[in-house]
Amino acid sequence: MKLSDLISNLQYEEKLNFEDVEIRGVSYNSKTTKQGDIFVCLVGEHSDGHQYFKNAQENGSSAFLTEKELDTKLPQIIVDSTRQKIADIADKFYDSPSKKLNLIGITGTNGKTTVTHLIQKIFEENKQQCALIGTLGYKLTSESEYKEAKHTTPQAPELQFTLDLIADKMKIPNCVMEVSSHALEQNRVGGCVFKGAVLTNLTQDHLDYHITMDNYFESKAILFKEVGEFAVINVDDLYAKRFLEVIPEGVKILTYGIENSADIMAKDIEFSPKGAEFALEGGKFGAQNVCLQMNGMFSVYNVLAAITTGLASGFELKSCINPLEQTQGVAGRFEVVAQNPLVIVDYAHTPDGLENVLKAAKEITPKGSELICLFGCGGDRDATKRPKMGAIAEALSDKVVITSDNPRSEEPQQIITDILAGLRSVTSEKVFVEADRGRAIALLKTICKNNDVIVIAGKGHEDYQILKDKTIHFDDREEARKIFNV
Repeated sequence: MKLSDLISNLQYEEKLNFEDVEIRGVSYNSKTTKQGDIFVCLVGEHSDGHQYFKNAQENGSSAFLTEKELDTKLPQIIVDSTRQKIADIADKFYDSPSKKLNLIGITGTNGKTTVTHLIQKIFEENKQQCALIGTLGYKLTSESEYKEAKHTTPQAPELQFTLDLIADKMKIPNCVMEVSSHALEQNRVGGCVFKGAVLTNLTQDHLDYHITMDNYFESKAILFKEVGEFAVINVDDLYAKRFLEVIPEGVKILTYGIENSADIMAKDIEFSPKGAEFALEGGKFGAQNVCLQMNGMFSVYNVLAAITTGLASGFELKSCINPLEQTQGVAGRFEVVAQNPLVIVDYAHTPDGLENVLKAAKEITPKGSELICLFGCGGDRDATKRPKMGAIAEALSDKVVITSDNPRSEEPQQIITDILAGLRSVTSEKVFVEADRGRAIALLKTICKNNDVIVIAGKGHEDYQILKDKTIHFDDREEARKIFNV
């Protein structure tokens, strides 16, 4: 693509050294820049791409998208914000692939990963191919392997490349995608045309970045302000009314819930070690009993979100429910890794997420047995949630093991101290502290009985731990299976 074509719709402040060179790719990492790329001097949270333009030039970049004049004879397009404009040129370079797709965005604090997988299964049940993009990477079918992704929602060039792969190369007509608040606020999904938008919930998370819940809401709301055809809203969420108010006129709205009146509701919910059962009432869509192999109230909400999305997409109720009854869940989400004791690994890393998973585990803890929770909190992240999570773990568990998660640049002991501040009492019979996560999981075996239930929370599917000076291989599931001889 010629540079003039790439910037034809772009608002820019100035062109310097302009030559209509051929652009072969869009890059923002100088180390991976290739011959013919336009290099975007991306200003991020921790680095400034303007410092690396010479490296990009040495690697073959043919032009620059920048916020200030660079010391180079190559073409420079100067814009007010490279972070905002990178999505525009990535979308243009790949010929707006989202416009060729039925693209559905899922946003919320918890549940996004599970809901995207469930929706993918509903589409496939209805004989329609549907790709998926999210935390675990992207996959072209529910049975295919994941391709790795670095973020819940990838940076714009990778995202547009993936959408182009799905729409043009693979000719897949549908795609369901997790959309994080960071991606919305940073315009990583700029240029994407979403036909559907789904809200799971909005609870405290990422306040280290957004600072306030109002800012967090405003970031999430971007998805609903621009949605084209339908919106699916959890009416039990405290922010539901505010989301409903920003949806454009003419967009079809369907709601789901348990506590408040909604288009799709779950009634008479029961839990057992085998899973959750409930009566689904869908008004004009019909009614049906649902028997899940997944557990917990959060799983009921996730299933309601997926079913409602299926109905909004025009599918029959039965064809939305059938594949979900056969689904055993998503890796690292309430995943059972041992039976005696029952050991559950979950990604819960927010106050609401931890509360949900512990309540679900409590529902299936046998009478006379104990519920044991192991968790930590990530470093360089919202510190205000640490004491809240400590209080939740203490209130809902019989024993609590507090350890490290991904401490990053922080001292693990300081993070643990922040968590302990939320506990009413720290007794040696109930609360155990072990900063080394591996040793903490090993400690579980010494404080549990065979009929107890253990929840290892915070990392879920992750197979690494981010320390101050390095990232190491670490998988809660592997460690638990090793300790409990599975």
